[in-house]
Amino acid sequence: MVLRSGALLWATNVLSFATWYWRLDAGGPHGRASRWGHPTGAFLFPQMSMGEDAPKEPDGRPWSPTFLDYLFLAFNTSTAFSPTDTPVLSRWAKVLLMVQALISLTVTLVLVARAVNIM
Repeated sequence: MVLRSGALLWATNVLSFATWYWRLDAGGPHGRASRWGHPTGAFLFPQMSMGEDAPKEPDGRPWSPTFLDYLFLAFNTSTAFSPTDTPVLSRWAKVLLMVQALISLTVTLVLVARAVNIM
């Protein structure tokens, strides 16, 4: 029961922060869709630094992150306690990443403490 609750709390943490990153970065999905590419934002995704070799969107526009990219960022932050491949550029995003990693670490520590207590 405790493991299921911890896993659900961890998954909720990942989904919540992925949604926040997706909604807040560079004006949200509608703001990013109205611009050509993703020149400004709180995160520097690897595709943004590839220059001419960067992948293109199906309509020929420069690459722009989708929800899956933010979900990957949130998943990595919750498992590695850091953004593994995506540098964080803005202060608000750094604060959110710290809060997310702290929540994930706390959930992990509570589960380990509970497991030790049961032994």
